[in-house]
This record gives sequence, structure tokens and C-alpha cells, in this order.
Amino acid sequence: MEKNALVPVLLLVASSLLSADQEYWPQWRGPNLNGGSQAVDLPTTWGVEENIVWSKKLPSWSGGTPVVWGDRIFLTSPNAGEEIQGGEQLLLGCLSAVDGSVLWQRTLDEGNAYWMKHNNTSPSPVTNGEVVIAVAGTGMIKAYDVEGEELWHYSLQEQHGAFGLMWGYASSPLLYDGVLFVEVLHGMNTDDPSYLVAFKAATGEVLWHRERATDAVGESPDAYTTPTLLEHDGQMQIVVSGGDYVTGHDPATGKELWRAGGLNPNKETNYRVAGSPVVADGMVYATSRRNPVLAFHAGGSGDISESHLAWKFEGAGGPDVPSATTDGRLFFMVDDRGRATCLDAKTGEKVWGPERLAQGAVSASPVLADGKLYVVNEDGVTTVLQAGPEFKVLATNELDGAYTLSSLAIAEGRIYLRTESHLYCIAQSEQE
Repeated sequence: MEKNALVPVLLLVASSLLSADQEYWPQWRGPNLNGGSQAVDLPTTWGVEENIVWSKKLPSWSGGTPVVWGDRIFLTSPNAGEEIQGGEQLLLGCLSAVDGSVLWQRTLDEGNAYWMKHNNTSPSPVTNGEVVIAVAGTGMIKAYDVEGEELWHYSLQEQHGAFGLMWGYASSPLLYDGVLFVEVLHGMNTDDPSYLVAFKAATGEVLWHRERATDAVGESPDAYTTPTLLEHDGQMQIVVSGGDYVTGHDPATGKELWRAGGLNPNKETNYRVAGSPVVADGMVYATSRRNPVLAFHAGGSGDISESHLAWKFEGAGGPDVPSATTDGRLFFMVDDRGRATCLDAKTGEKVWGPERLAQGAVSASPVLADGKLYVVNEDGVTTVLQAGPEFKVLATNELDGAYTLSSLAIAEGRIYLRTESHLYCIAQSEQE
């Protein structure tokens, strides 16, 4: 595809980051790519016998989050196998949103691996209602139509060299307006460059491949982040965080438009980044390895590290693994120890926090919807907070107590929670 052919298509929907129905959850961070949803009338409380529409036992555990389009749910998983790792087959399953029944299941690749808090099914799939695409931790990309017919496949490692991340590959892809964007940010165990690559989602045609430079050292080039979108002055950009920098790229060519440093101010050798960047209301937010948390004004070109820095947060409560979320007014983050903090999204001033939530570590990213902040810890306990300038716990909800790494997905008034053993569909009962 020519550059000039892609740009007008992207700009047609620049006022809305996604043309998808906002009721769906088409990729890991939801319809707006920031962990937020416009859904209303969501349940505040649930339990084994309360507000559970259905539950479905899954083949194995995974950190991958389900994505939802219409009456279909797509999620990755190993087949049943070793408890600590899962089986060798890396699967993509399609479930019915009506009752959780399996509509179809396909094998993405063979060759699982255990990476402490994830295995080779951690990347979440993406869909636009016509195609569903999944990237395995092996680097195999496979695209299917919604009925499960394979459309194309592509191996990142075969085409671009072996992954060199210390803790395995876990970045989810970004699907936007018929184009799939994939990042590979690595360097701990390789001298090969990091890169971005774009595909035509329907056919797998490679539109461009672009190296992404970094001077990060040791483990710090490695990132487990997912790219997001920024629209500024009628221009759409791909935002990538990791390797000590946040960068903005032309979606038609992958060319770097701007770069902001400061994620690793002391150039430490262990500053790999897990939390993905967030965009809202003309601002780009990036977390690092707990501190600092940075916010930049959109716009500019070249090095914007100082010229567009809006604020820097270096206090207690900075997250490592969980990504942050914001509505453009308040900025919410949860650290790995289960402490929540709220900042003013424009100034970075602390509004409240860090405040302790339900006891337990947190790896899932918080979700903002219906005036509430939902935070799931690794024991499957969800703390529901009032999403406002006052810290207020509305509910603490327990399920099966199973190991939980996945973030929540929200679609058509339902919450989907994936634990180690089950996928739960949660909705407000008619009696409430």
C-alpha cells in the first residue's frame, strides 16, 4: 500500500480512535485503548452466587485478556498440560458470549515456555469483527476470519531474527483501520535492533518494517508494552513506550516523528518497561519501572523530552507491571503491591494515595468504567473504587481464588474476568 493511500483512510476517523462499536472490547486496552469504557449499569458486587451469568473452564492459565465483538469472545491459552507452564500447543479460542460455549478453537503454534508471570500466550488477540489476529510468544502471527478460517500467518522470528527479551515476548498487537501494528523491543539477549512492523490485516501484506533506535543498556531495551494511538492536529500517530523512550510514529511509514526520554533518568541496566502508554485529551502518559511516571503534551517533533513535558511523578505508588488509566481529568495507577493512587491528569498533583486495596499482588491493569475503577489482584479479588477525587471503596469481590493475571474486559454491559481456571461473565442481575 502506498503511503498516500493509507493516510486519508486513517484521518477519516481521526475524531474517534476506533471505528468499532464502543460497546465492544476489541483489543487489550478496550475500545479507546486506554483501559476505559463508556459502559453503564455495570455491577459493583459479585460472587460465586451473585451476578454471574456463566462461567467456562479454560484449557490452561494465561495472562492474555479476552477480547469481545458482538456475540463472540476470543482468547488465547495453552492446551492442558504442566500446571506451571501449560501444554505445548498455543491456542486461540472463540467462545459464545451468550453461554461461554466453544464455537471453535485453532492452534497458533507449538512450543510453550514459562516466563515467571506469563507463558507464550500472554499477548491478547485483536479483532474488528471481520478478522481476529493473535500473536504467540513464539512470534507466530495468525489471522482468521470470525468463523475460524485461517487467512494468513507470519513468523516474526523467522523473518527478523530471534527475540532477545530476558522474560519472553508478551506485547499485544494494535489493530487500527485495517492495519495491524506489532512492536518488538528487545536487547538484553541480542544485538539485533528493536523494530516495528505493519501488516494489512486482511491479507498479511507487510506494509512497512522500521527499526527503532535506543541507547538503553543491559535489560533496559526490553519492553512488554503494547502500542497505542494518538490523534493530534488531524494526524494519527502510533505511540510506543520502552527502551528508555516514548516515541511517536507515522502509521503510514513507521517513521519516527518525535521522541521523549526520561523513563530511565539514571541509565540503569534493569529498567525494562511493562506498563503500556496511555493517551487522553491531548496528553501522552508513560510509566517506567515504578518511577518516574511521565506526561507529555501532544505535538512537536524531534526530541520533545523537555519542551513538551507536562509533569513528572516520582513519589510512592508508581506502577511496574500494571498499566495506568485516565479519563483525561483524573489519572489512576495501581502498583504491583496493590496500592492505588490518583493524580490530576493535567498537572500530576496527587489527589489521593497510595491507598491499600485488597491484600495481594496486582499484575492486571485497572479498568475505568461507569464511574468506577475496577482493580483485580492475583488472587482473583476485585476491588471496586469510586472513580473520583475521594478514595472510596465500593466493594471487594471474590471468586474462585485462582491465580489471576488478566485485565478485565467490558462489553455490552458485561464484565469478563479471566482467572487461572475459568472465564467469568459478570452482569447486573434483574433483581438489583
